[in-house]
Amino acid sequence: MMWRKAVFIILAIFVLTPYGSPPVALALGLAIAFTIGNPFPEIEGKVTKYFLQASVVLLGFGMNLGAVYKAGRDGILFTIATIFGTLVLGFAVGKLLGVASRTSTLISTGTAICGGSAIAATAPAIGAEKDEITVSLGTVFVLNSIALFLFPVVGHALELTPTQFGIWSAIAIHDTSSVVGASAAYDPQSLVIATTVKLARALWIAPIALLFAFIYRSKNGESRAKVAIPWFIVLFIAATAIRTYAPVWILPSLWDSFVNLAKAGLTITLFFIGASLSRATLAKVGYRAFLQGVILWIVISVVGLLAVWNLV
Repeated sequence: MMWRKAVFIILAIFVLTPYGSPPVALALGLAIAFTIGNPFPEIEGKVTKYFLQASVVLLGFGMNLGAVYKAGRDGILFTIATIFGTLVLGFAVGKLLGVASRTSTLISTGTAICGGSAIAATAPAIGAEKDEITVSLGTVFVLNSIALFLFPVVGHALELTPTQFGIWSAIAIHDTSSVVGASAAYDPQSLVIATTVKLARALWIAPIALLFAFIYRSKNGESRAKVAIPWFIVLFIAATAIRTYAPVWILPSLWDSFVNLAKAGLTITLFFIGASLSRATLAKVGYRAFLQGVILWIVISVVGLLAVWNLV
């Protein structure tokens, strides 16, 4: 009905005003999902994906390439250790709880790397069914939403430095959109660090998906390797290079405009993501898969927090 679309559009505009913020956008999106329902279901797919990727690229115009390199270098050990540690733990927990193999793999990959993007890339590589993908995305989405609200509160309570919070949020929050939202709410410096470390993790999507494609091919005797390369990360690096080496006569306000546009894009993306959740998706999750996701998330959050607290 037209009134549902009107309400959706009004709220979408509202989250772009000074009264909007990433947590508010997500909360309003969830309110839409569980009251009147999403009147634009087509935004669940490519539109949301492209909004997120374009916003991440635009964020690059506000960053210095040297700072990006340093943040990525400093976080590399955390990245490698937590990715492979989470995958191993996910395999063990999934076996213990009796979660279906492909569902367990998708939840573990989504937790280890970057949420829905990692799940979307790994699913075709292992031949996952639609219900398995839905369950995995639902599990990761719920925990991701909680983290967006919870992490800044915990960070302030523990008096984490911007660097500590940036690395911690990039490690323990699933999706890039919520990592950016939480870190932006915490401190501008955290935003630079969190975005860089998270995108460094996202570079592991392709090799991890190929690894699982090989494993499942060995099991089933057939190849399912269809892996999407996250090209937007290359564009993000290109944007930081342009910002770093651009002629000095270019007005700083131009870069500020790009960054403001990126923040607006990420805010509306979180609104779209919230609105895309449905009762049907939650009903399919089941307690075993959700429990696996909760265990992995708690472990990586606590271990990551202790690591940055003591080592950074």
